[in-house]
Amino acid sequence: MTARAFVGFFFAILLAFSTAPAFAVQPGEALADPALEARARALGGELRCMVCQNQSIDDSDATLAKDLRLLVRERIKAGDSDEHVLDFLTDRYGDFVLLRPRFRLETLLLWGFAPLLLVAGLLGYLVWAVRSRRRSAPADGLTEAERDRLEALLAREGEGPRPI
Repeated sequence: MTARAFVGFFFAILLAFSTAPAFAVQPGEALADPALEARARALGGELRCMVCQNQSIDDSDATLAKDLRLLVRERIKAGDSDEHVLDFLTDRYGDFVLLRPRFRLETLLLWGFAPLLLVAGLLGYLVWAVRSRRRSAPADGLTEAERDRLEALLAREGEGPRPI
């Protein structure tokens, strides 16, 4: 391996590892039981950091996210189910704390808008395609009677009959 190839390989590996997500969960926050820690990580991935707003609490370095991670782990250690932990946090912070809001009547527009927009776009494209096809469709040829009349008109003007 040449020196140039080695340097390129080194930087490729360095770039690959630098783009990996850096989880903000600190080693001191982790639970001793791996099963409980896995549940806490799964729940942390579903909860929104109220400061960052587009990151999960597991990915955020904000103080509030750390507090929420600790709260989730405390509730899990206390024996709460995942659903109870989510209910507790939504009661406290509202539905905005969930990265994937629950499907309810209040969130129907949120869940239904994207499919409705997709269907409307497809229907609009279909209407546009049909209309443009009608406009660009070649006109039918002249009927025999129209052709005879055209030849007569051209002959009367002095140009004589032409092939059509």
